[in-house]
Amino acid sequence: MIKLDILAFGAHPDDVEISCSGTLIKHIALGHKVGVVDLTRGELGTRGSSEIRDQECRLASEIMGLHARENLNLSDGFFEINEASKLSVIRAVRKYRPDIVLANTIDDRHPDHGRAAKLVAESAFLAGLSKIETEVDGVKQEAWRPKSVYHYVQDWQLKPDFIVDISGFMDKRMEAMLAYKSQFYNPNSKEPITPISSKAFLDMIVYRALEMGRLIGTQHGEAFKMHRPHGVHHLMDLL
Repeated sequence: MIKLDILAFGAHPDDVEISCSGTLIKHIALGHKVGVVDLTRGELGTRGSSEIRDQECRLASEIMGLHARENLNLSDGFFEINEASKLSVIRAVRKYRPDIVLANTIDDRHPDHGRAAKLVAESAFLAGLSKIETEVDGVKQEAWRPKSVYHYVQDWQLKPDFIVDISGFMDKRMEAMLAYKSQFYNPNSKEPITPISSKAFLDMIVYRALEMGRLIGTQHGEAFKMHRPHGVHHLMDLL
């Protein structure tokens, strides 16, 4: 089983592409092993269907060059932070043994996002407890706790704790996101209008990347939140 350096979780297929795909694409280009785990198939989405979203997800994964992607098939809109959901996430963390986990935003318009953030953060911690026993295909898993869990900023503009420079990767980042053709702006679509299907939302994604880049003196950036302070060995690490 492949060990990943970074494992990004999304409550829905396209959460990762909307929010942190530039960061993932950049780290893949740098030689890191990167994967995504989607909690649900987005079956309650107003536009398209879960089957269409599955196809779009596969295309987006190919564009990003992911080393692994899977779906936990939790219930869209109704998954809870309970033992069953935690065990599903724990199995995924132990399966891929990532050093860094990325998760949904801590607070957002869609209630699934904040709930997913808490579910993944708690499960990443619990995955390191050896007395919690899990297995996959009859094989017992070893305990594994990621070194860090970070939360990507999504719809609501939250003040970032740090920003990743994604300059040079913006075009591919947008290509991956727009692989979800059923979800985003299309003036010829007959589907109902949603908060993410407007041209304004698409423009916001581009402008936000430009704004995050401006804040750190680069062309484009993606914003993240942390639960705990990030330690450095010396001040020069912050340059």
